[in-house]
Amino acid sequence: MKTSWRSASLVASAVSVLALTTACGQEGGTAASSQNVGVTAPAGTVAGVGSGYGGVGAGTSPSASAPGAVGAGGAAQAGAAGQLAVSANDELGKVVIDAAGMTLYRFDADTAQPPKSNCDGDCATTWPPVPADDATAGDGIDKSLLGEVTRTDGTKQLTVDGWPVYRYAKDANAGDTNGQGVGGKWFALAPDGKKAKSASAAPGLAVRKDPNLGDIVVDKNGMTVYRFVKDQAWPKPVTACLGACVEKWPAVAPVATNDTEGVQKKGLMSFTRPDGVKQMTVNCSPIYTFSGDKAPGDINGQGVGGTWYAVAPDGKLVGAPKQ
Repeated sequence: MKTSWRSASLVASAVSVLALTTACGQEGGTAASSQNVGVTAPAGTVAGVGSGYGGVGAGTSPSASAPGAVGAGGAAQAGAAGQLAVSANDELGKVVIDAAGMTLYRFDADTAQPPKSNCDGDCATTWPPVPADDATAGDGIDKSLLGEVTRTDGTKQLTVDGWPVYRYAKDANAGDTNGQGVGGKWFALAPDGKKAKSASAAPGLAVRKDPNLGDIVVDKNGMTVYRFVKDQAWPKPVTACLGACVEKWPAVAPVATNDTEGVQKKGLMSFTRPDGVKQMTVNCSPIYTFSGDKAPGDINGQGVGGTWYAVAPDGKLVGAPKQ
């Protein structure tokens, strides 16, 4: 099956590259109520990765003395969350923790609208639901996002922005994030209820909703991407930002078309600049970051000189005066 999938993927990529090449006449692409989820592990064990809830290591039982243990220590996992807080994790960014410092998680098989947990039985042993009772919002947590959902056993489970919240039985100490990415379905909970993602998992280009500009394109590091109005997109990409300009406005390096999220695929390609550097485009328009942006979310380059503007998912300029 793996070979078949890989072959299909390669064929799809080749078709995509051909389409992009045609679009701009340049080198295309880039270089570069709840139900049980069917677990069968014996009670008191943590099921293997093949289980519906993404357990780790069939037959492995966490130490009963650990804070997040199953069995004798299971009561700790079932305890009230207390005051929620935000912890800064080097790999995941901001994640939600309970009063004991334990990382909280969400499950992709659940739903938020309406809130519904799909983790019962042995799944709930490995991923203990966090009770809604006594959970309060601490610094960095919007209390309006806190809610609850009634589970099949009648208990109330905490939700954040509608998503049911869990702990992980294999997290033994405060700050552990062993549940991140388990089974491709379990993720640490970000303060806004979204999934925390490791930096290495972030797409090369994605879309961020800016409170002032709306949907704009950002790079792998979350930095705002810009276009230069003096550049050319058709019939082929041409940059007008060279020399000292490109030091201030670094060219975005090529990104694979399948390494993007929310960005229009048509015209998503790379080209070779006059200085020999390969640069990425969105809808065939060259894209850049700005040296004056110091942190993700900065938009200091917006409107600079009346020639630099953030980029919409379809490649258009955001906030530029109509010509």
